[in-house]
Amino acid sequence: MSYASGEQRILRVLGARVRQLRQLRGWSQERLALECQLHRTYVGGIERGERNVALLNLKRIADALQVPLGELVEAVTDPEGGTST
Repeated sequence: MSYASGEQRILRVLGARVRQLRQLRGWSQERLALECQLHRTYVGGIERGERNVALLNLKRIADALQVPLGELVEAVTDPEGGTST
């Protein structure tokens, strides 16, 4: 699926945040995938900004990384609380 440039940016920023939190824990993509019960290639696609992640999968990732769900998505919101596009 093709996304508009603003949508692609949101997916890339989210993916970078997931990668940052994963690397802070010293985890591989495989370890994160095991912890949140998702496939390793799916996690890689998220980190590369290629996947439009379902809310429940974001919650699984947040739980595995032991961070609030909002901490994953705060990087893609502007100071007024709206989505950056």
